[in-house]
Amino acid sequence: MTTFLQQISLLALLTLGGCDSTKKEQVVYKDYDLGKPDKFNMPESLFEISGITLNQGNPDTVYAIQDEDGRLYRLGWDEPKQLNVKFSKKGDYEDVTIIKNNVYVLKSNGVIYNFPLTEAVFEEVEQIREIKKILPKGEYEGMFGDETSGKIYILCKNCEQDNAKRSITGYIIEPNKDSSQIAGQFSINVEEIKAITGKVERGFRPSGLAKNPLTNDFYIISAVNKLMVVTDSQWKVKEAYALNGNQFIQPEGIAFDKQGNLYISNEGDDLFSGSILKFKKISR
Repeated sequence: MTTFLQQISLLALLTLGGCDSTKKEQVVYKDYDLGKPDKFNMPESLFEISGITLNQGNPDTVYAIQDEDGRLYRLGWDEPKQLNVKFSKKGDYEDVTIIKNNVYVLKSNGVIYNFPLTEAVFEEVEQIREIKKILPKGEYEGMFGDETSGKIYILCKNCEQDNAKRSITGYIIEPNKDSSQIAGQFSINVEEIKAITGKVERGFRPSGLAKNPLTNDFYIISAVNKLMVVTDSQWKVKEAYALNGNQFIQPEGIAFDKQGNLYISNEGDDLFSGSILKFKKISR
């Protein structure tokens, strides 16, 4: 039989636990309530959506790719009908970005496909350019294009030069018509992520990258680790959010609009369709 003192002790523990939970939620949901998205279910053609972007932060049109078909898709928010343009044959396409009215699509092997955004309205791209042999051999999934500087940031997911339990390398590319080249590189210290969350025991494997236009912080998502990591402009880790696997089925793409609202795309599975989740910036 439970004594009166045991009941009091149990109540005290529950109360303390509730306080800790509240405190944790205040940290996790600092800028976005990750538990209350506006959900946009994808049409069947984007079941395996792998990357998303917005042109100059304009939320009217979402540009997306999926990881098997060489097509760029265009969608109005919450509109099931999609339009698309074919830019290449079937392959493993992981991310997309638009800068200076140019589309850049990242293939998992590090090859980048480039074509003018004006060609997105046709059935097939004519002015296609492949940027090859710039990045070291490896597997790449996350890419962000900076409209202001014109530079492209690309993150390794699995590269020989990295130890995913210690650091992840990223590359800065200056794309141009004549000869694109690496303009610099950076690294993310995985130990800084571990200091916040223990969910990187097997190494950090990023799958998407974007920059918050209101703070200039970089946001990195990892489908493998079910994490969203926030760094400052110098790539020092500031925050790490655990993502609920029931909601974030397979988070692969990430983007921001010019109001600072956050978008995360998820590939589908046996039970759920692909989706894009929109999180409104919390006003303060």
